[in-house]
This record gives sequence, C-alpha cells and structure tokens, in this order.
Amino acid sequence: MEPTRLNKYLSEQGICSRREADRLIEAGQITIDGRAATMGEKVTGQEIILCKGKPVGKASGGARVRPVLLAVNKPRGIVCTTSDKDHAPNVLDLIQYPARVYPVGRLDKDSEGLLLMTNQGDLANRIMHAGSLHEKEYLVTVDQPFNAAFLKKMREGVELKELGETTRPCQVEAAGPKTFKIILTQGLNRQIRRMCGELGYRVVTLKRVRIMNIQLGRLKTGDFRRVTPGELAELERQLGMREEAEDEYGGESQE
Repeated sequence: MEPTRLNKYLSEQGICSRREADRLIEAGQITIDGRAATMGEKVTGQEIILCKGKPVGKASGGARVRPVLLAVNKPRGIVCTTSDKDHAPNVLDLIQYPARVYPVGRLDKDSEGLLLMTNQGDLANRIMHAGSLHEKEYLVTVDQPFNAAFLKKMREGVELKELGETTRPCQVEAAGPKTFKIILTQGLNRQIRRMCGELGYRVVTLKRVRIMNIQLGRLKTGDFRRVTPGELAELERQLGMREEAEDEYGGESQE
C-alpha cells in the first residue's frame, strides 16, 4: 500500500470521518507503533495503529469492515460529535449501533431531522464534497409571518456579512404563514439561521427532511433505519460510484 495520510486511512477503515480523525490525533488518542500520532503524517497500513486503545487495520487482524449506511432522525439537543464542549448527548450514544459509524456532515444541536451515518469514508466524502451541488431539503419555521419579498430574497441569495459570502440561489416555497421549505446545495455554517437573521427573522424550528434521494419520511424522532438497497443504488448513481460500489458492497446494494 502506498503511504496515505493518517486521517484518510482511519476514514477508509470505517473508524471516523477525516475531520473527527484530526480531532482524535490532536487529542493524542491515536498511536502508531506505540507512540502518539502527529497531524499530517502518513501510514502504509502495516503499522500497529490504535484508536482510543483499540486496534485498527492490520492491528485488528485485517477483518473486512461490513459497509453500513443509516438514516437517523436526530432530535433537538443532540450533537453530531463526541468532542462537544458542552458535554451534550451525542448521536452515537443515542442510536447505540453495534458497529462503529459516524455522521456524514453535521446537523446543528438546535436542529433536528435526517442525519446519515456510515462507516464508509469514500461515501461520506463524496456526499459532503462542497462542489458537488448535492441537494439537502429543510422545513423551517420562523418567529413571524413572512411575505413574498422574503421568499424572493431567500431564493436569489442572501449576503452573510459574518462569513463574507453570498448564498447560492436556491429553491424556497411557503408551507404556511411562518413555515417554508428550502433546498440547499451548499453547507455554510448555520446557513439557514444566518440567512433568516440577515432578513430580520429568527428560526424557531429547523428540520432536515431529505439528503439527495434519502427521505426522512415517517421515521420517528430518535429512531434510525438502514438505508434500503434501492435507496443506496440511487445514491451511488448520483454520486457517480455505482460501478465501484457493486464490488465494495458485495452485492448488498443490488436491487
């Protein structure tokens, strides 16, 4: 195996996302051949690598990781990282899944709805790739009735002075006097809340109901389910990885 960055290696082994791997490395929770790992170093997979004291890759006997992709209905108050400074309950503790999985992207602590979780680094990275224009749909309620001018401004793009960026044009439609549906193809930090704030509105509730072709549907708050073979096949098609996945998933993604 050619040397690869440690964070990428951990992601490919189904341990965590690259971002979470960087946090674990910084916290001294990853060791290589008995010493603390350092940021940016590369590995070949032949080393004895431990994550929080547990073996990874060769050190674990090289067992093949069974691919997992879950749809989770995250409640408000639950965070998507295990290193939350407020020590709030995290989504891993919520679902108690028997295999090691991690969130694909984030959903704010104060937001709820669909969160994907996987142990497949390549799948996660392709979904989160900022330039891919992957759709994410939300149902949002604000603190006061809005008008057509508000919807028009949201659709055309809002200048977020705090971030020094203007949001991409997006689809927005009313779903009630104070509620609207919005489909984003970018993921700026607290984007919808910032957009509404710039226009004089405060978000009361924010629920993600779709990521690409995966729908929240009737999944109850706090519950999770495995993504169906048909959903996975379509997701892989949209990501341009269908042919690769047929081998990787050992036929599990066949319809």
